Amino acid sequence: MTRQYIDNLFVGLCASDQNGGPTQMASQLTDSLQQNGGFDIEDVGKRYLNWHKRDGFDSGPTAARVFELVNKGMSFAKASEQTDYEMGGRTAGCNPAHRAAPLAMLDVSDEKLINITIQEAKLTHWHPLAADVSVATVLLCRKLWRGGGWHASISSVRKGRMIDTQRALETHNIKELSGDGYAPNVLAAAMYFLMNSDSLSEAIESSINFAGPANYCPVLVGTIGAARWRS
Repeated sequence: MTRQYIDNLFVGLCASDQNGGPTQMASQLTDSLQQNGGFDIEDVGKRYLNWHKRDGFDSGPTAARVFELVNKGMSFAKASEQTDYEMGGRTAGCNPAHRAAPLAMLDVSDEKLINITIQEAKLTHWHPLAADVSVATVLLCRKLWRGGGWHASISSVRKGRMIDTQRALETHNIKELSGDGYAPNVLAAAMYFLMNSDSLSEAIESSINFAGPANYCPVLVGTIGAARWRS
């Protein structure tokens, strides 16, 4: 699960990511994983920061503030925690889940993958739900790509996740969906379109029509859908 997975992932990202930031951050993560032969948190953080300095956009206000603080000399850990404090604990956004799908290709146990995904999320988003939704996204991509059935994979991923993440992975009515960037809401909306579509293109188109200019749920539709309808 390496080159073909990455190729499919970026097909899904390019089709679903209307603003480009998530795709660019996922690309930085992919390059780091491939060049280092695994996850190197310091290298990933450095690449994100350099990207943001160079031409970063659409990273969201939480990550942008973290990058600003790190650029002033603060460590990522302290910057992430400080940003969470400044924002009154409202750092449970979807950016980590948007960018983390390349982690699914790592040849490590699920337990280690969960730990890595949490570390990666906390580079910018201190709130545990941001990491938990990212974990659910990465695990679901991995299980689907490895041939797991749709419902069986969802059931497996729900185990051990936080209650809001578990609820996001359930079946929803479109009237229950929210178009904001709160990570569980983004995952819930993405799951609705993935569950109620017959192809990746249909799921992406429906999610984009729902989301409008907000680039939230379509990105997860593209990443998870690329694994569900892998070619």
